[in-house]
Amino acid sequence: MQASLTLGGLLNFIDGLWSSSADERVIIFTTNHKERPDPALLRPGRMDMHIYMSYLTSESFKVLAANYLEIHDTRQGYFREIEELIEGVQVTPAEVAEELMKSEDADVCLGGLVNFLKRKRISNTEEEAPKDNNTTDDGIQLPEVKRRKAA
Repeated sequence: MQASLTLGGLLNFIDGLWSSSADERVIIFTTNHKERPDPALLRPGRMDMHIYMSYLTSESFKVLAANYLEIHDTRQGYFREIEELIEGVQVTPAEVAEELMKSEDADVCLGGLVNFLKRKRISNTEEEAPKDNNTTDDGIQLPEVKRRKAA
């Protein structure tokens, strides 16, 4: 049996959290579609701050490298290649952080990140490639249909 939550139930839950705490609370909601939530959910008092989380930039990568790997010298071997890859692909800070936590060895992490970014660039390129008319969105090849020429 699946439980469902109505908008009213969610609003009551949020309002209950605020009223039951003597201290200030921070509640974080995330969405990929800011235009979809009901305005009642977004009103001041419920959602007081909206923060846009962009894709990773070279500067934010340097912060992640310092925080996760304690690397402060960005002239190190992999950095230039990683920065070039970041400029050419849409990658989230969370994706990069996950790669940076895979090993205690910074070189292993950075090498893995390079490979991850290259794979992501390739998959993005394949998604953007034009499809022929006989291929479905799932990549299934349909039989070719011959059309008669107009007389």
